[in-house]
Amino acid sequence: MAASFRAITRSSDAKAASSCVWRAFSSPSTLNSETALPAFSLFARRNYLPLRQDPKDRNVQWVFLGCPGVGKGTYASRLSDLLGVPHIATGDLVREELNSSGLLSSQLKETVNQGKLVSDETIISLLSKRLEAREAKGESGFILDGFPRTIRQAEILEGVTNIDLAINLKLQEEALIAKCLGRRICSECGDNYNIARIDIKGENGKPGIYMAPLPPPPKCASKLIQRSDDTEEVVKERLRIYYEMSQPVEEFYRSRGKLLEFNLPGGIPESWPKLLQALNLEDYDYKQSAAA
Repeated sequence: MAASFRAITRSSDAKAASSCVWRAFSSPSTLNSETALPAFSLFARRNYLPLRQDPKDRNVQWVFLGCPGVGKGTYASRLSDLLGVPHIATGDLVREELNSSGLLSSQLKETVNQGKLVSDETIISLLSKRLEAREAKGESGFILDGFPRTIRQAEILEGVTNIDLAINLKLQEEALIAKCLGRRICSECGDNYNIARIDIKGENGKPGIYMAPLPPPPKCASKLIQRSDDTEEVVKERLRIYYEMSQPVEEFYRSRGKLLEFNLPGGIPESWPKLLQALNLEDYDYKQSAAA
């Protein structure tokens, strides 16, 4: 069953909000999880923008930013189901290509195993194919995960389509490394799990963080495998490259007033409701299951 959806504002007579509100933001200041909700509703009230309730009308065009392993795929996939738009993960596109045969597959294997970023040309080629397939399927809107990672990619993407919002997920580095090393995949069904139990105490002004493991069901327990690039050395190299090359992309969207920075307070039970609140969304199915 598709997840129930409702976009809300603090205006008493507003029941849903169109993605055009996000496009209309012109303030260069960065949105964050504490200020996004009031800023969003105030803009809606002042401009009397059309409101929509049907999730199919919300043709959002969002991108997820954040360090490798922070959870972009997890939250992008959940929002994709909630809003009824395709989730396009460049990491999945790369892995699909890796499983194919040919020269490009061989080149990608060497790059990925060394923890390096895949070239712009390769990513853009794979993404272009996926966007063409999206149009052929009659899909509308999208949530991009893992792209753009460089200023050049962001500029190219801006020339092709209008991005409504860039959601930048943040997580303490200690927790991030532990999370990456705990990732596991079922070799049979392909579902993702995590065996790490992360419990970091708060100190020196930094909040503590707890993330429970995401164990597999019994049918998958004996079939878990670890990605070849999920080693501490490779993870730290990926983070170094990200900080060096990808963080300027945050400023690219910040300068356009399209950046929402969201600090993950914990695992999915703690983070998902707060992310929805920051985006003015509500997941009724999740609320009902949590209350059960």
